[in-house]
Amino acid sequence: MNQTPLTIGIIGAANIARQFTAAVQSSSAVTVAAVASRDAETARAFAESCGIPRHYASYDALLDDAGIEAVYIPLPNHLHAEWAIKAARRGKHVLCEKPLCLGRVEAQAMFAAARENGVLLVEAYPYMFQPQTRAMLDLLDGGAIGTVRTVQAAFGFTVLNPEGNIRMNPDVGGGALLDAGSYPLSLVRLVMGEAPLRVTAFPVWADTGVDISMMATLEYAGGRMAQISCAMNVANHRRATIMGTAGTIETEYINHPSSAVPSQLRVRRGIANTIPFEDVHAPIGSGFYFEAEAFAGLVRRGDLAAVERAARVSIDIAQTLEAIAQSARSGQAVTL
Repeated sequence: MNQTPLTIGIIGAANIARQFTAAVQSSSAVTVAAVASRDAETARAFAESCGIPRHYASYDALLDDAGIEAVYIPLPNHLHAEWAIKAARRGKHVLCEKPLCLGRVEAQAMFAAARENGVLLVEAYPYMFQPQTRAMLDLLDGGAIGTVRTVQAAFGFTVLNPEGNIRMNPDVGGGALLDAGSYPLSLVRLVMGEAPLRVTAFPVWADTGVDISMMATLEYAGGRMAQISCAMNVANHRRATIMGTAGTIETEYINHPSSAVPSQLRVRRGIANTIPFEDVHAPIGSGFYFEAEAFAGLVRRGDLAAVERAARVSIDIAQTLEAIAQSARSGQAVTL
């Protein structure tokens, strides 16, 4: 296997791109070699402050750089599909920020472009690459709580500067569902292993036209159920409870756990509330670091099977987000 670092170019100079760059500096598996912005001065300043050797005043110029093997896309939600497809067609592997796109058709087109051009496309949920998430899945796969019957997952925070904040703009994929709700929904998809059969949404709308908060009920085969909640007008919180026939798992599924901000994972092996929870410990660190290392490993190994499994998850998430949004607008349940 090729052991040289994967050279990554960043398309966009948002704050999350700065965090990503800082987090992967210590990685021997990847190196950030270029950054592009639609503003030349923004690209230059970003590259200078982050120690990135090359910078470009257009996204296309970065894609023309033959020394770039892969791109990280932290653009606004409505631009993900366009630039992931363009990158794939230029032979670049793609690590794309969540949510992958705005719906099922876009998701399918993105993965089709990747397959047709022999590159890999991966959706970037930092918490998914955490050792803690692997530990959670190991508990589930090992039958620690029996058969999962119900999942409740939530994520919310407060938008402190709503005026001019991109999250409040419906034209660019703003709103609580796409920004925050994609996280609990993605965890539910990991746990349930499939897409729901039907969804029913309960939104609260902001004056700008985006959903400031949202709750949704998801119905699965075999009578299994899940509920997700997301909001941009509440105290920061992030927690999921997974209830099985023989026990319960609770997790905070944080992106970047640290000693200062730990992420709880605990399991109760049994059905009685007198049985104490056991804390489950896992290595901690930046989710950006873990996802970049995993992405580089997939590329270097050419692990198409793993990417195809992840693609099914991402398409299910995109389709379900789209169905929840349709239910929110119509006030009716939506069948997938």
